[in-house]
Amino acid sequence: MPESSATGTTQRRKGEHVDIVLNEKVRADHNYWDDITLIHNSLPEVDFDEISLETNFLGVKISAPIIISGMTGGFQKAQDINRTLAEAAAEFQIPMGVGSQRAAIEDPEMRTTYSVVSDYDVPLIIANIGAPQLIKQRGKRAYGIEDAVAAMKMIDAGLIAVHLNYLQEVVQPEGDRAAEGVTEAIARIASSLPVMAKETGGGISRRVALSLKSAGVKAIDVGGLGGTSWSAVEYHRARRKHSPLGESLGRTFWNWGIPTPVSVIESQVGLPLVATGGIRNGLDAAKAICLGAACAGVAGAVIGAASKGRSALNDKLNEIIEGLRATMFLTGVSRVSELSGIKCIITGMTREWLSATTAAELHREA
Repeated sequence: MPESSATGTTQRRKGEHVDIVLNEKVRADHNYWDDITLIHNSLPEVDFDEISLETNFLGVKISAPIIISGMTGGFQKAQDINRTLAEAAAEFQIPMGVGSQRAAIEDPEMRTTYSVVSDYDVPLIIANIGAPQLIKQRGKRAYGIEDAVAAMKMIDAGLIAVHLNYLQEVVQPEGDRAAEGVTEAIARIASSLPVMAKETGGGISRRVALSLKSAGVKAIDVGGLGGTSWSAVEYHRARRKHSPLGESLGRTFWNWGIPTPVSVIESQVGLPLVATGGIRNGLDAAKAICLGAACAGVAGAVIGAASKGRSALNDKLNEIIEGLRATMFLTGVSRVSELSGIKCIITGMTREWLSATTAAELHREA
């Protein structure tokens, strides 16, 4: 495919993705955070007004353990969305990421749809490239360290996410499906740049978390099952294009993946974890930190608000942050670090998952 044609295809696809996320049912059928219950403390012994949400993520002080996960870029409407997200991230002093910067690497005219975020005082901006693009795909070159550096410079980023979206690639008709050597490719980037490995709905297993740690990444965003399903997004794309095969694949893998709470528990290998995938409110964020995450990532919960403007986004972020503060009060803690010591009850499908993974590990060791 000629480069100009490929670039146009990438831009159209990104626009389609945002439109589908905003207007179609794309969530997994079960939100696994509903399986986690925190224990109420009737004698909290803390003053609500003294509760502090400040924390540290990879050496950066942030006002709350919330990250606006990378969502979009690479088409004109995305510039307004990223501007709105960056304005809010700066006001709330929380980190934010951008969507895959592939479109801007291929077409410099798309850079402003990402670089707009650098106009604001965001404490930590996270660049974004895809792990599949680090491998030479059919008719396409492999991205290298120079591309990763360019992506970070484009938005004045302090960290780069290498996203793992193989579920989406395999159900997407134009997907990049070569993956041999991808761990080594990530290690090459991580040898020179601060990298956060970022799943996009499929979740991270313990084996993969250990591989990523060995590859030298600084953090892991587990991006688990429970929120937006990119297989569902591709289902809707295929349906709009009257592609029976695409519809079938999208429907089949709609609920594929490792649940986010399970991924948080399984991925504790000594690296900071971000729990993205199904986080709807401050209570979900508190549950994630209780299970071992450093921060909770929000994407689907805020993009709808961001598309409506700054006021709507501010209201949504304030709702999440105040919900986290209320949860801390009701569990009797005044600092984010204390949440990790709170006991929780795990039931339902998440408990079944954890029991099954433990049994599998014991069987493997035997």
